Amino acid sequence: MPTQALRFRKLLMICDFERPFSLNDLGCGYGALLDYLALYHPQTPVDYLGIDLSAAMVRSAKRRWTGETIRFQQGVESPRSADYSIASGIFNVMLDQPFPLWEQLVEKTLTHLRKTSRKGFAVNFVHVPASGERTRTGLYCTSPERWSEFCRTHLSSHVRIIDDYGMSEFTLLVEPHSP
Repeated sequence: MPTQALRFRKLLMICDFERPFSLNDLGCGYGALLDYLALYHPQTPVDYLGIDLSAAMVRSAKRRWTGETIRFQQGVESPRSADYSIASGIFNVMLDQPFPLWEQLVEKTLTHLRKTSRKGFAVNFVHVPASGERTRTGLYCTSPERWSEFCRTHLSSHVRIIDDYGMSEFTLLVEPHSP
């Protein structure tokens, strides 16, 4: 899908493809990010760990992908630290969760991503609809400032906001402050 490829391109702006690296993919689904990496960055060795809440998705990913540096695991957090982590779309659908509880989950997940990402992590969110537009029920919409400020102040990180790619979402690229 062209929108998914665009989304991956923005998220992977956090990575340095000039040298091998390790990557945690939180919410990996069936491993679609590996298709993108194979197509656009085949020259860069990536030690990849995909993590997904859904056992069915993990099974599907394991059927599609094998290799010494490709692993999948069911769960909500990464069991290892990596150079980079990405989380694509995992915050968008909150279904019937209360808003404050959902934002606690986002905080916890961002904190975990910071803790397990040595060089940085990237996440995306759906923009708050423009004035007059309706929000789909169960969709979590937010502003870039809400979570970029959280990452700056609570996670001691430098944040770049990418929101100029023609979709109703934005991407945060989060890197630890240099010592």
